[in-house]
Amino acid sequence: MSTLDCIRQARELANPQLLVDRIPYAKQMGISMSLQDKTLVGQMDFSQHLIGDIGVGALHGGTIGALLESTAIFTLLWEVEETQMPKTINLTVEYLRSGRPKTTYASAEITRHGRRVANVRATAWQDDPTKPIAAAYAHFLLVPALP
Repeated sequence: MSTLDCIRQARELANPQLLVDRIPYAKQMGISMSLQDKTLVGQMDFSQHLIGDIGVGALHGGTIGALLESTAIFTLLWEVEETQMPKTINLTVEYLRSGRPKTTYASAEITRHGRRVANVRATAWQDDPTKPIAAAYAHFLLVPALP
């Protein structure tokens, strides 16, 4: 099944996890996606290999960045019609507080969608969405899908 067919099927079944299951890196990181009130929410289940600072038990910043970037990409795939896998142009992550060894969530919002480039803002939190642990701003190159 092509990526485009997978995107179409995931939308028809309202099951974004079908997209995630095609990405081995997401599985390795424990990242999953679900719909909550029509909003795509990423989830990264805690695992010991995600710890960056053993002394304080903080999540590695790269794992939080991976969750943010993945959520932004999957949001684009979910919301933008007829696109292939977006290509990251750049990603800027603001680390606001330490991520504790527990499940981490993220959501993203497309702030600009042009013909070739999209800008996305993503936020990660653990207990309370109003208290983010990190935020990211990403720019993606959009490659139109082939018929």
